[in-house]
Amino acid sequence: MDKFANKPCARAVPEEAGPCPAHAKTLLEVLLHHAGATPDRPHIYLSKEDVEEKILTYRELLDGATAAARGLVEQGLRVKATVGIMLPTGADFFEAFFGVLLAGGIPVPLYPPFQADQIEEFSRSQAAILRKSEAQFLIISDRGMGLPRLLKPFVPSLQGSLTVKSLKSSSALLPDFSPQEDDLALIQFTSGSTSDPKGVPLSHQNILANIRAIGQAAQICPTDGTVSWLPLYHDMGLIGSWLGSLYFGIPVTILSPLAFLSRPERWLWAIHDHRATLSASPNFGYEFCLRKIKDSSLEGLNLSSWRIGFNGAEAIHADTVARFTRRFAKYGFREETFLPVYGLAEASVALCFPPLGRPPRIDSVAREPFERWRKAVPASPLEPSPFHFVSCGYPVTGHEIRLVDDQGKEVGERIEGNLLFKGPSVMKGYYRNEEMTQASFHDGWLDSGDLAYRVGSEVFITGRKKDVINRSGRNFCPEEIEAVSGEIMGIRKGCVASFGIEDPQLGTERLVIVAESREKVKEVRQHLATEVRKKVGGVIGIRPDVVLIVPPGMVHKTSSGKLRRSSCKEAYLRGELTRRQTPSWVQVAKLWTEGLLVRIRRRLDMP
Repeated sequence: MDKFANKPCARAVPEEAGPCPAHAKTLLEVLLHHAGATPDRPHIYLSKEDVEEKILTYRELLDGATAAARGLVEQGLRVKATVGIMLPTGADFFEAFFGVLLAGGIPVPLYPPFQADQIEEFSRSQAAILRKSEAQFLIISDRGMGLPRLLKPFVPSLQGSLTVKSLKSSSALLPDFSPQEDDLALIQFTSGSTSDPKGVPLSHQNILANIRAIGQAAQICPTDGTVSWLPLYHDMGLIGSWLGSLYFGIPVTILSPLAFLSRPERWLWAIHDHRATLSASPNFGYEFCLRKIKDSSLEGLNLSSWRIGFNGAEAIHADTVARFTRRFAKYGFREETFLPVYGLAEASVALCFPPLGRPPRIDSVAREPFERWRKAVPASPLEPSPFHFVSCGYPVTGHEIRLVDDQGKEVGERIEGNLLFKGPSVMKGYYRNEEMTQASFHDGWLDSGDLAYRVGSEVFITGRKKDVINRSGRNFCPEEIEAVSGEIMGIRKGCVASFGIEDPQLGTERLVIVAESREKVKEVRQHLATEVRKKVGGVIGIRPDVVLIVPPGMVHKTSSGKLRRSSCKEAYLRGELTRRQTPSWVQVAKLWTEGLLVRIRRRLDMP
C-alpha cells in the first residue's frame, strides 16, 4: 500500500465557515474581516513533500503580512508603487502579497526560477516584466538572492531585492493609506502563450466581482474546502483557488506545483485527506494523473467528497474527461464532478460556467464544414473523424459574451466567431500599453483572441485565433494535431507544437510539427517523424510538411505549462530548435556581460 494511504487526515470533518464579508470593497477588508471574526481558524494547510502540513491561520497571515509591510515602509516603498514577488509556494508568498497591499503597494506575482538550463530566457522574461511594471522592489527567497544582480542592469526602477525574513525586523509605522475599490489590487502578467507577456491590472472591485460570481455559479457553501497545486503567479491558482477561498472563509490546502509534478497522486490524496469539495486544474493536470499515477499509489483513495473538479485555463479534451472519469470512478469520482470552465486573466479569472450536477456536454462536429466554412454542423454517426468540443456553459453573473466575424458582425448559432466579452471583472486596459489596449477593446467589448460557437446559449471554445493553421483552404486546430502526435509511442505527450509557415510558392501555409522525444538514435527519430506524418495525415486528411523531432525541453512553454506556439515558430524560423542547448554557466556569463555593458553605457551618458 502506498504511504499516502496511511497518512492521517489533517482535518477529518470540514469546519463550517463563518459569514462572507459581503460588504467588503477590497481584499484587505476581506482579510481583516476573517482575522477579526475567526482569528485562529485554519486558513491555509501548506502541504510540503512528505512532511507534516503547516497550518496558517487568519491571525498568523495578518500578523506576518503586517510585519512584512513595516519592513517595506522602512525600505521606502512608495504608495501605489509596484513590488515583484518572486517566491515559491509557501507562507512567505501569502505574507508578502498582503504585506505589499498593507504597505500601500501593488503586488506583481512572478514565477521563481526552477530550470537552470533556461536561466537566460527566464531572466530576460522576468526582467521585461519588472521593467514594464516599473517595480521598485523585488521580494525573493534566500536561495534566489543571486538573481537580482543579473536583473538589476535591465530594470532601472529596481531599488533593491528583499526577503520576507529581512522585512520582518522593522518597527516602522504603516502608511495612512486605505485602498479604494477602484485601486489596483495586483498586476497579472499574462503567460505569453501567443505573444510577449502583457500586464493585466486588476482592481479590488474586479477581483471581488469575479470571486462572487464564481461563488454563485459554483454554489460555494460554508462546508466547502479547496485543494490546489496551481502556481500562485497564475490567475487560476492565485485568484480562483487562494483568494476565492479566503473570501468565502473556507480552508484551502495548497501544494507546490513541483510537488504535484513529481508525485501527482499527492493532489488526489490531499483531496482525500481533507475531504475537499473543490479543486481545479488545466486539462494537462488530469492527463498527467492518467499517465503518471500507478494503481498501487491509489489503494484506499476516496474521492467521493470532490464536488467540483474545475477544468480550464487551456483547451479541454473530451478524451481526457472520459478517461479520467472511467479510471477514477472506482475511487468515488463522479462524471458530474467535472466542470469545464472558461476564463482568462483579462476577466480576472472566470468567464463561463456550465450548470452544476450534469456530465460535461460534448458536441461532435463534422470535420469538413468546420474546417472550410467555420460551421459547427453536428456529425453523423458515420463521420470518420469528427471534432469533439466541450461546452463551457454560460457567462457568469453580470458578464456578457458576443461572437462576431472578422468584420465585427455577430454570427449565428453554430457559426464559429471571435469571442468578445465585458463585465465588472474585466480590466480597464493593459498596464501602460495604450496601443495594445486600443487594439483589444471595441466599443467597450474586449476581444479575447479566442474562437467559439454557440449552441443555444452555451459556449463551445474552439481555439486561439492566432494559432489556427490555414492549409489549402482549410482551417486546422493545432490542439488536435498535437494530441494525435502525442499518442505515438516515443513522443512526449503534451510536448508537441504545431503551427503554420507562410509559403508564397505554394500560396498557402506549410504545416510544421515540432515534437519532443527522449530517443537519441537517428534512425529511431526518423521513424517517429514518419509515424507522426502517417497518423496526423490519417486524421486530418493532409500530411504535415515538416516534422521535427527534438530533445526534451526544446518545445517552448509558458511558466504555467501552456504551449508557446508563436515562440516555437519564431525559434524554428531562426533555426534554434536544431541547435544544442547552451550550458547554464554560459547563459549566466552572457547576461552578466550584457548587464555590465548596460551599466557602462549609463555611466557614459551621465552628465
